This record gives sequence, structure tokens and C-alpha cells, in this order.
Amino acid sequence: MQLSRSLAVSSLIGLIVLSLVWELWLAPLRPGGSWLALKALPLCIPLAGLLKNRMYTYRWVSLVVWLYFAEGVIRLQGDAWPSKGFAAIEILLCLMLFTASALHVRWRLRDAALAAADAQDKQPTP
Repeated sequence: MQLSRSLAVSSLIGLIVLSLVWELWLAPLRPGGSWLALKALPLCIPLAGLLKNRMYTYRWVSLVVWLYFAEGVIRLQGDAWPSKGFAAIEILLCLMLFTASALHVRWRLRDAALAAADAQDKQPTP
């Protein structure tokens, strides 16, 4: 479970950094930077929840990440070369974040169910 948590946090941080660097310096839509860098702000919201290991955050970030995945696919198809590379990296990071979040939720629910069953087994029968 620690591996999925680490992978989720690191891929989310990677998406934040990629969004900022991509849109401000490396391949902005307009010279000097683009307002599209603001797309990194919504990614900062779940970072605190993932760092605090909140199950609810893992659940909803696995849904929100598909918006960034879709942006990566669209820009991979329509942008010029430097931006295409960043779009491919964005797609990869989104897939990593989704997989890590989904696995983390699944493993935590499984562990909770096993703990509940174990606690029920240890209760004395009347």
C-alpha cells in the first residue's frame, strides 16, 4: 500500500511540475508563458489529501485525472513537436496516478474488510 501511495503522490507532483514548466517556459501556447498554466492549480488541491492518506481524495482524484488525460491525448494529436512530447509525458503520468489511486483504494478496502471479518471472528459467541 505504501508503494501505491508513493506512486500516486509522485505522479501528482509530476503532473503539477509538468503543467507549470510546459505552459510557462518549455512550450507555451504564446511566447512568454500562457494562462493555461493555471491548469496546475486544481492539481494542488488533492495533494494535501494524498499526503494525509485520505481515502476520499484517492477516490475523486482517480476521476479528475481523466480530464488531464483527455487534454494530453488532444494535444498529442494536434500540437507541434515539443508540445507533443510533453503531452505524452502527461498521459503517462495520468495513467500512473489513476492506477496508483485505484490500487490504493482497492487495497485499503480489502484490508478494512479483512480486519472487520477478523474482528467479528474474535467476538465471543453467546
